[in-house]
Amino acid sequence: MNDLAKRFPQNPLLLPKDIAPSTAGLQVISLLNPGVFTFHDKTWLLVRVAESISQKEGVIYFPLLNATGNTEIIEVPLNDPDLIATDARVINYKGLDYLTTISHLRLLSSDDGIHFSEDTEYPGLFGQGYLERFGIEDCRVAQIGDTYYLTFTAVSDNGVGVGLWTTRDWRHFENKGIILSPHNKDCAIFEEKIRNMLYCLHRPSSKEIGGNYIWLAESGDGTQWGNHQCLIKTRPGMWDSARVGAGGAPVKTERGWLEIYHGANEAHQYCLGAFLMDLENPSKIIARTVDPIMAPAEPYELSGFFGYVVFTNGHILNGDQLTIYYGAADEFVCGATFSIKEILEKLI
Repeated sequence: MNDLAKRFPQNPLLLPKDIAPSTAGLQVISLLNPGVFTFHDKTWLLVRVAESISQKEGVIYFPLLNATGNTEIIEVPLNDPDLIATDARVINYKGLDYLTTISHLRLLSSDDGIHFSEDTEYPGLFGQGYLERFGIEDCRVAQIGDTYYLTFTAVSDNGVGVGLWTTRDWRHFENKGIILSPHNKDCAIFEEKIRNMLYCLHRPSSKEIGGNYIWLAESGDGTQWGNHQCLIKTRPGMWDSARVGAGGAPVKTERGWLEIYHGANEAHQYCLGAFLMDLENPSKIIARTVDPIMAPAEPYELSGFFGYVVFTNGHILNGDQLTIYYGAADEFVCGATFSIKEILEKLI
């Protein structure tokens, strides 16, 4: 399938070996789904770094944060009858779910948008407290005025919720706590108020009823969200039949708010699509793409920690050019450009 993405010839831009482990004894397993923003005339990525410990035969290890905020390693024999380990990402032990890796966020900057490096003045961001003891994941960054809003997935044995931090200088952060309780993720805040209200897209989910759909909410202060409305549902028999979720902050165009979203089918294959919301009333959907605007095609998208995945949390806008940075195969960070005009032409 031909898509609209013009992939960087330098892809992958970042590999696990490019990032040093956060703690001795851990190893970086994969890099995923960066938040994207500009700061001090540079392009910045807030990359999700997933770490674990080297496995040995007959035993499985999984990490988590203990009450002191330090990483604790749990060891379980593979033949333990209480262990279910059929998924590379999640295991079940004694009836409880655990992640096989623990994630934190690392800041990398670039002058050219291609070659990224870390700066010791901007340290990594780690989970805090019992609601983030399995780590923090998939941060989206929205800038409103001189304040950056960081919405991320907070993971613990209590569930998956949305946390919020704010910053102005990327050295000092204000923790606003959990703003959307479990089960919820994929929260992207609009970078402009509408009728003096903040808006966000988010993805509540339930294992029992309903589906993994994209919702809209509004807020006066960014911490208390209400007036929730369901916007985008999965489509049976299509590439986004199993789940959908927001990408980065919606892009304001003359025709409406343009959102790049991810969708997956029952085989857990992830593609990107787009939909358009009314400028004054974003609960009104104007159009949506039928086919993906980007589908896994390159070897680094088809094979990795979890293959057949393209997944974006952020972008840089420059006129008609939208540069997205995306996670590929749940292991690599890559880049691609799109034409806003071409995306809009695909909307029906």
